[in-house]
Amino acid sequence: MNQEQIRLQQQRTGESNWRLWGPYLAERAWGTVREDYSPFGNAWEHFDHEQSRSRAYRWNEDGLGGLCDEQQRLCFALALWNGNDPILKERAFGLTGNQGNHGEDVKECYFYTDATPSHSFLRYLYKYPHAEYPYSRLVDENARRTRLDPPFGLLDTGIFDDSRYFDVDVQYAKKSDQEIHIRIDVHNRGPEAADLTLLPTLWFRNDWSWSEDGAANGKPRIVSITAPKGSAWALRAEHATLGRYHLYGRSAADLLFTENETNAGALWGVENASEFVKDAFHRRVIKGELSAVNPKPEGSKAAAWYRLAVPAGGSARVELVLSAEALDNPFRTITAVFDERASDADTFYNSLLAGSSSEDRSIARQAFAGMIWSKQFFHYDVERWLEGDALAPPAQRTKGRNSNWRHLKAADVISMPDKWEYPWFAAWDLAFHCVTFAAIDVDFAKDQIELMLNERYLHPNGQIPAYEWAFGDTNPPVHAMAALTAFRAEREQRGTGDRDFLQRVFHKLLLNYAWWVNRKDTDGQNVFEGGFLGLDNISVFDRSHPLPPGFSLKQADATGWMAMFSLNLTMMALELAEEDRDYEGVAIHTYNQFLAIANAIAGHVENGVALWDTESGFFKDLVTTPDGSARRVDVYSWVGLIPLFACEVIDERLLVNVPRFREVLGGHAGGFFRGNIVCACPHTVNQRGEHLLSLVNQACLPDILKRLLDESEFLSPYGIRGVSRIHSEHRDLGILPGIGEALIEYVPGESTSGLFGGNSNWRGPVWMPTNFALVRSLHKFHRYLGDEFTVPYGGDGGAPITLGQAGDLISERLLAMFRRDATGRRPCMSAEEPYQNDPHWKDLLLFWEYFHGDSGLGLGAAHQTGWTGLMANLILHKQGREVSDFYVPPSVAKEGIASRLRRALRGEEARQ
Repeated sequence: MNQEQIRLQQQRTGESNWRLWGPYLAERAWGTVREDYSPFGNAWEHFDHEQSRSRAYRWNEDGLGGLCDEQQRLCFALALWNGNDPILKERAFGLTGNQGNHGEDVKECYFYTDATPSHSFLRYLYKYPHAEYPYSRLVDENARRTRLDPPFGLLDTGIFDDSRYFDVDVQYAKKSDQEIHIRIDVHNRGPEAADLTLLPTLWFRNDWSWSEDGAANGKPRIVSITAPKGSAWALRAEHATLGRYHLYGRSAADLLFTENETNAGALWGVENASEFVKDAFHRRVIKGELSAVNPKPEGSKAAAWYRLAVPAGGSARVELVLSAEALDNPFRTITAVFDERASDADTFYNSLLAGSSSEDRSIARQAFAGMIWSKQFFHYDVERWLEGDALAPPAQRTKGRNSNWRHLKAADVISMPDKWEYPWFAAWDLAFHCVTFAAIDVDFAKDQIELMLNERYLHPNGQIPAYEWAFGDTNPPVHAMAALTAFRAEREQRGTGDRDFLQRVFHKLLLNYAWWVNRKDTDGQNVFEGGFLGLDNISVFDRSHPLPPGFSLKQADATGWMAMFSLNLTMMALELAEEDRDYEGVAIHTYNQFLAIANAIAGHVENGVALWDTESGFFKDLVTTPDGSARRVDVYSWVGLIPLFACEVIDERLLVNVPRFREVLGGHAGGFFRGNIVCACPHTVNQRGEHLLSLVNQACLPDILKRLLDESEFLSPYGIRGVSRIHSEHRDLGILPGIGEALIEYVPGESTSGLFGGNSNWRGPVWMPTNFALVRSLHKFHRYLGDEFTVPYGGDGGAPITLGQAGDLISERLLAMFRRDATGRRPCMSAEEPYQNDPHWKDLLLFWEYFHGDSGLGLGAAHQTGWTGLMANLILHKQGREVSDFYVPPSVAKEGIASRLRRALRGEEARQ
């Protein structure tokens, strides 16, 4: 193992806790549900950016390029001032959900440039203009623009013209799990010398003002102490549960102290609880208020005040060490520590990405870095939030948002979609995050999967919480997929899978499965109604709102997801049954449920209408009416593609120990269920002796793929569009019962609809999670059907390609968004300078929420590496290093699966 793998092994065995410190600060803690104490849930307005410098947070902390311990007791981050801004730059700025023409949007330029999974090496880059930051202009211009206009970003203001800005490069290198070396390099990219005020800041999260436990522990303190050899200053931070930490500075600075307490006088005109308050450094540095800071060298918040004069094209460096142990010469080994950790990171990723091009290695490494940097301490005790503590909530809260989730108690590090625009977990996002994490830190992936199934999160009724804005919303059931991926990844990496993990999550997932069956299949006919299912505005109406009484929406995507969930559980049960026959019965049950779903989606139930439209060869939603009639929603979108995800290949290894399950497969030979062909043939085997379990059979596949691989429909130069391009013309769907006039339009870029706040668009752009799941399914189909099964590429008369080639084609088009094209441009980045050609910008990547369906331009949240981090998995797959869905253990391969199966069958014959 290389050094980074050794650290991950030490974490796994408990020898060291490398996760103790990490990049767990949010980029934004204001404007969240947790901090909202307004009567009607106006989170953005109740606690906005303007208040954030003066108001102590109740639940978690934010900062620039910072880190903290895993319970966010002690925090470290940067504060900056260019001499022109009206406020101290302590956190990223952006628009609220109601300010922008396209919803919430961060208006900063920052990048997660490197990270290792143990956080032994972390690197973050912030670009800070010399001129006054254009806060008002960004707000005013975006307010002026309509949904038909593009958002107005920081680069659009021209503030980076002539390279008049600082690159603030922050690096962390761990010497041990409790000793962190910090290097801050400030580069002046401009043509003239410029001054920068830099305040590395250390503070304690305020828990003493809100909870009895925090108050009982006493207010933690940071004090100035005598600086040891090689240091210009030193601080000691003491906390009742974290213990002592020391922060050392190598070069001289003025030390400032205050309390992490709200400035209630400035905000609301009432008396402050403390003489010294949170915004003291802003008032001292910018406004010159000497009395704002504590004259005594102590407080719960401290900063070192550096005034850096940086020459044109030059740089300045500040070095610090944060350590639990008191060090007598803290900077003695700092150069060696940084060199070693940077080298460790190179070795780790070069080994993982061996065989990839230098460009693909850069894309994947930044994708992994964004994933790691997007971890965040998430704190939310719903019962305390509902009932109140030091902050009294409004009466409306007791029956409002999340009021049915009193059991949820979170104080954990969780992988976030984006720590500014989405600084809260989202269940289906997290499942795809775990697919990427499984490639670099499978233990973290497993922990994340189990966290959502923990009794502190999973509802007693079996529902997995969706996200903090509405835990009760329904996200796609993809947790079982993530658990299978993690299990398979560990088996490949370590030679054996964690069956205890698989068993634990399987039992919890059965509770979630029961919730789906009982809550989302209202008629008991195995056709599901999941609501918007994370696809926001993909439909002709807001699917999260109920239809009038007597009307219902039968969803192709919800039913497809449930078919996939059933097969995922079947595969998990078969894996467990390999050593424990007791799981065979559950495998039979979930497989029979899959067959029942397949039967229903084909329309073979009482008063049933198929979700499969034979005439158009596509799956579509149905609206049913009180009189029992049904009308198709004539839309070509991901809704009709998701049934492809219900696909698994079973190798004979899994059938050796399950004779009754083999009998079930034989009983449905030809895909028959209750007299109808409803799915792919489960009893037929390919040349490897494998079985295909699939909702979509070989007869349906060509019709779907004909549309999928047609550039005039779904196939974009950069992946699969959210809605077929056919809807640029086919817009008017007529009158739908219970809905009224129905319109759908292909919109390849930002949403022109106000549905879901207008900041998310599934009506044309390319989204990574569904594209990735589709690529994976096509490879599964190819695994079973082989090279003999082909489909035309490019419509009728196109050249035949295999399903594996179809998956690779889509994968390459997705990667083409990030790779430089023939002209040297990256399609996902703005066509203008500086991203395309400027040497200080051109190799920096952002991992957008979604991408323009025609141009590949990145849209939505700019740092949603979460599921866009799947780009790294596509690169690993290209090199044959992505987690495989197919596995033959060495012991079985040696004897031969076929011979084991024959022996098992002979045993059955003898018993009979």
